[in-house]
Amino acid sequence: MIAFSNAKINLGLNIIAKREDGFHNLETIFLPIAYKDILEILPLSNGIKNQVQFNSTGLEIAGSTDSNLCVKAYNLLVQQVGELPSIQIHLHKQVPMGAGLGGGSANGSEVLKMLVQLFKLDITPEKLIDLSLQLGSDCPFFIINKPCFATSRGEVLQAIEIQQLQNYKVVLVNPKIHINTGWAFNNITPNATNHCLKNIIEEPIENWQHKIINDFEKPVFMHYPEIAAIKQTLLNFGCVFASLTGTGSTVFGLIHKHLNTKEVKPLFPENYFVEVVDFI
Repeated sequence: MIAFSNAKINLGLNIIAKREDGFHNLETIFLPIAYKDILEILPLSNGIKNQVQFNSTGLEIAGSTDSNLCVKAYNLLVQQVGELPSIQIHLHKQVPMGAGLGGGSANGSEVLKMLVQLFKLDITPEKLIDLSLQLGSDCPFFIINKPCFATSRGEVLQAIEIQQLQNYKVVLVNPKIHINTGWAFNNITPNATNHCLKNIIEEPIENWQHKIINDFEKPVFMHYPEIAAIKQTLLNFGCVFASLTGTGSTVFGLIHKHLNTKEVKPLFPENYFVEVVDFI
């Protein structure tokens, strides 16, 4: 079985309060985008149960195999159903890591969905969302994989439509800097906001730039001025809105589909990851 796990961007990211469980309450809008990793799962005919083999190509993945969310997803389902055939997972990694694009979470969530389909498991979509939250706070979004307004840890999701975005593409720029999520959260001060994202997105996109804020921009831009420079370059190029996504380090810009984007790559160093993609 082969599947494609897509990335996401955050339209706004407000960190409202730190919770007693150590997580944070937040407000954001998740938007799925058409930049994807490739996953293949093959059952192993070795007669052994509950074992998973994992390998990858493409971008180098740091950390041990056991810590990979694809492997964790398999083991999570084993705990849930008791027994699964052994499998081999191959991941071709294209979405940059530590980049605020949710690539790892997308992979873990996609493996959950693939295994339910492959082995015809009696697990409801609602249960699958609950299980995915054990992998990561943004994993439930990738189970739904539609534009969503998210609150709580990011797992309370309300499907939304933003008709304006049909006329825009997304410019992704990543300087290949890995932002540690723990560092990012340690360098912000939670602050409740009176500006609801659901209301702001009803306004023309031209109004968004000074109203929609990612709270992580302040510490990330201060520590990595080259990331701040990406945002300004995108705005100068003609993007109607630009922002950090997630905890970074990717900055995205919204640009009208009718505009020529061929000249965007030469604006950045050759080693930067630069792609122009569609919304899903």
